[in-house]
Amino acid sequence: MVSTDTLLNALVASGDQALTLDAAMVARLTEAAGDLAVNLAIALVILVATVFASRWAATATRRGLSRIRGFRHDPTVLSFAVQVVRVVVLLIGLIAVLQRLGVQTTSIIAVLGAASLAVGLALQGTLSNVAAGVMLLILRPYRVGDLVNIGGHVGKVQRLDLFFTQLSDANNTKIVAPNGKVFGDFILNLSGQKTRRMELKIGVCHRSNLHAAKTSLLEAATAQEQVLTDPAPWAGVTNLLPGSVELTLAAWTKSEDYWQTRADVMQAAKEGLEEAGVEIVNSAPIPLAVPADAAQPGSVSRAKSLRRRSNPRSASFETRRDDPNEA
Repeated sequence: MVSTDTLLNALVASGDQALTLDAAMVARLTEAAGDLAVNLAIALVILVATVFASRWAATATRRGLSRIRGFRHDPTVLSFAVQVVRVVVLLIGLIAVLQRLGVQTTSIIAVLGAASLAVGLALQGTLSNVAAGVMLLILRPYRVGDLVNIGGHVGKVQRLDLFFTQLSDANNTKIVAPNGKVFGDFILNLSGQKTRRMELKIGVCHRSNLHAAKTSLLEAATAQEQVLTDPAPWAGVTNLLPGSVELTLAAWTKSEDYWQTRADVMQAAKEGLEEAGVEIVNSAPIPLAVPADAAQPGSVSRAKSLRRRSNPRSASFETRRDDPNEA
């Protein structure tokens, strides 16, 4: 039979062992919490440092590229390169933060590799915009400050980034176009060349003196200082319409002076033709008048009935016989 002292000693020993295990567990939990707090603090510091480092790298990149002659006056490349550098620095800092928190980089790469197909399908539009932005930067169909026509929208390029192209039209309306659609559509760079030709089509009466009209148009163009002398302005008859004779005036000017010069030349051409006694008429073809009942249902049958009633024989009218022997 076990004595009482032996039972007491066994209970005391088991209690001491439990206290030792609890103390060890508390110590481990305290150590883990301390390590987690330290890692979180260091990760937070790394994250903050990454944000400041990305800004500093972007500024340094802008300054460095500004010193290069080829990129000094090209804000498109500057803004694009600054954004790429900023994103790369942020990605490096994010990987460092994850490693500090105990996340293995190899496992992250494995997970991304396994989910690459799903991510690619979900972000195919975004990735295509990024790829199109890179191609636009390499091919340079337009630059910041150019006047372009993209998808029927005319505006000045304000910004080109990784995903979008930002335009501003004549009404100062902000237009944001995805790079994927921009790269896949027609791009008309209206200010891509140094000079631009204007073409004015004016209709005059058939009875007008065409020689005087051409002379007036050429004088109206050459009188403007913004019109270039080389190539010289040209005017001539380009079409004969039922209600008018179409004259075309072509003149060259600098791209930045196009719209104002076009307006001035058009005003001067109108005033010159009026002084020369040349009548300006609409150069568009005259539309044919269509009866109101022609487009209504049954108009054909009504027209046939009217023709039958206008014909005495078809209406069963008795006609006077000129020949009494006629049967």
